Amino acid sequence: MPYLDRQNRICGFLDIEENETCGKFLRRYFILDTQANCLLWYMDNPQNLAIGAGAVGSLQLTYISKVSIATPKQKPKTPFCFVINALSQRYFLQASDQKDLQDWVEALNRASKITVPKGGGSVPPTTEVAKLPAVPQAQDRKPPVAYKTEIIGGVVVHTPISISQNGGDGAEGSDPAAHPLLRRSQSYVPISATKPPTGPPAIKSGFCVKQGNVRKSWKRRYFVLDEFSISYYKCEQDKEPLRSILLKDVCKTHECLVKSGDLLMRDNLFEIITSSRTFYIQADSPEEMHSWIRAIAGAVQALKTRPREISFMRSCSMTRPGGCPAPVQPRQEERRAPCKAPATSWQPWTPVPQEGRQLEAPARDSVFAPAPAE
Repeated sequence: MPYLDRQNRICGFLDIEENETCGKFLRRYFILDTQANCLLWYMDNPQNLAIGAGAVGSLQLTYISKVSIATPKQKPKTPFCFVINALSQRYFLQASDQKDLQDWVEALNRASKITVPKGGGSVPPTTEVAKLPAVPQAQDRKPPVAYKTEIIGGVVVHTPISISQNGGDGAEGSDPAAHPLLRRSQSYVPISATKPPTGPPAIKSGFCVKQGNVRKSWKRRYFVLDEFSISYYKCEQDKEPLRSILLKDVCKTHECLVKSGDLLMRDNLFEIITSSRTFYIQADSPEEMHSWIRAIAGAVQALKTRPREISFMRSCSMTRPGGCPAPVQPRQEERRAPCKAPATSWQPWTPVPQEGRQLEAPARDSVFAPAPAE
């Protein structure tokens, strides 16, 4: 979202179409400077660029005749898009959300409006000087044409395909989203190309600018906050982080108010204080800065209360509702089936007499009793 920097300029990131009919948007950092009467855009925040790096594009505010939201007919597949009409050229830009879109349109229209102060000589005091109307575009302008390349009989054949104004394919009637001229910006990364989740689910992620520890240089990194750590990557597609900061080592996270040296001109700056180092991180807007501070502080607080909850759950599981410890259930012994002797071959068993004891005389009616003498 746009914000005011220390020089009272409106700044923020937007996606701008490289050429009016190419359909390819590039992410740039815009500065609306009403004192210099111009709109500038850079590759990144000038504070993060090399010394002497200039703007990649500029537009005088006096050339702007109107700023309005783009119609679906102009950009059918580009959400949150608005157009700047300046003389004979149109600039299509894309915002992050609906509020960002409205803020930029209002700021540009307000900055490009020319009024004459009161007390003028020939002009009445309340009269506004209307700007020169934009030069109408040529009516006989040719529609954008794409070419379809085929190999027929070993010969490369280029077949022109005309594109209708509503973004459809006049020759084949294909889906406009499939056409290369209507593709989203290069800064948009499809879901399939993003980094696959390999650890805990991410609480918050996004790009920020971080100060190095040795050279004190500022570089844009992709930050990912989960429930155990905050890691930063060189780009969004990297699988291994450059470094991970454990949340258990974080002492405090807050906005950096006391600045000196290189930090003096940094906007949206906050710091993560650990037991061994202080990390200085710059967000793209004040809203993003406060969002990161709240997310990190909440994750640290949740990590501190988690061990207490785990120990409480363990103690509750080891006690009954009445407060007495639960008895330990005895282990059930396995029942073994008794061994049965084979019933085919039965033999009588004769006890063996022990030492010092005599064999007792068998009973008269015993099976082993000797037969009486006749």
